[in-house]
Amino acid sequence: MNRSLLLHRLLGLALTLGFLPCWQQVHAQTAAKAQVVILATGGTIAGAGASASNSATYQAAKVPVDKLLASVPELSNLATVHGEQVFQIASESLTNEHLLTLAKRVSALSKQADVDGIVITHGSDTLEETAYFLTLTVHTRKPIVLVGSMRPGTALSADGALNLYNAVATAASASSADKGVLVVMNDEVHSGRDVTKSINIRTEAFKSPWGALGMVVEGKTYWFRAPVKRHTLQSEFNIDRITTLPKVDIAYGYGTANDTAHKAFAASGAKALIHAGTGNGSVAATVVPSLRELRLQGIQVIRSARVMGGGFVLRNAEQPDDQYDWVVAHDLNPQKARILASLALTRTNDSREIQRMFMEY
Repeated sequence: MNRSLLLHRLLGLALTLGFLPCWQQVHAQTAAKAQVVILATGGTIAGAGASASNSATYQAAKVPVDKLLASVPELSNLATVHGEQVFQIASESLTNEHLLTLAKRVSALSKQADVDGIVITHGSDTLEETAYFLTLTVHTRKPIVLVGSMRPGTALSADGALNLYNAVATAASASSADKGVLVVMNDEVHSGRDVTKSINIRTEAFKSPWGALGMVVEGKTYWFRAPVKRHTLQSEFNIDRITTLPKVDIAYGYGTANDTAHKAFAASGAKALIHAGTGNGSVAATVVPSLRELRLQGIQVIRSARVMGGGFVLRNAEQPDDQYDWVVAHDLNPQKARILASLALTRTNDSREIQRMFMEY
């Protein structure tokens, strides 16, 4: 009996006996199970405290990826999951070299036919910076999801296990494609461009000034909006062609501020300075002359706002940016402005081009 005839008779028998709907469901679930790679970098989600009552006092980056995955066996219900330890450090210690290494690994994995989505476990302190860097540099439609936790796994009401479950659910969902790099924390899905850590001791620490993209409930992702800024495949930055990142530093604005930090950063080799200004990226009168002089020396000056929850710097408001040849960071906070400025300098030193990038990304 040929194969097609046998299959036809088996299907007929299944239909007659009423088994076909069940068989179809099992087949669909098996065929649809996504292949998700989890890249572990350390952080609180891999941390451990001395006791269950230690939710804010603990050692980060202690639990290896295999034990982390074993602690959430329900992941196998969502996807076929593979773990890889890239780093094992607290995220405040990440360097440009770490960013490059991680992004290149993500890019390589995204090109593999047997990888449907990528999850990155990450310390919360600089998670938003890594997310934005990947948003700008990895060219893929596949879901890339960063996840962390605010409490170590040893703590009462630890949040890491559910955060990881939700992150894998998001990475495994075809609906997550083409939305750029995502951050999943506290049941919410955020854009890697917008999200920021807004508090350090509560599980709802990560917020986006323009709102979350969606949420995850019992392993299913629900969407309410999508990013409109350029990202991933639409980006002119490509990690496969980037080997080094120019030095960019951040100087903080405050009452009675002076130019000591700005000058020191310039002297140490900074190619651009992010001024984390008050209000609308304001610059104190005592600092303006030094910034003008540094710009004449070829250092890019970029005004951002230290405002939490949506700083929005308008060009030629507060300072005559056109006259001084300065750049404004638009709505990017200082730490994300640093990421974009560093990437921008890999392509150009033209302030007008850099300003275009800040408006488009």
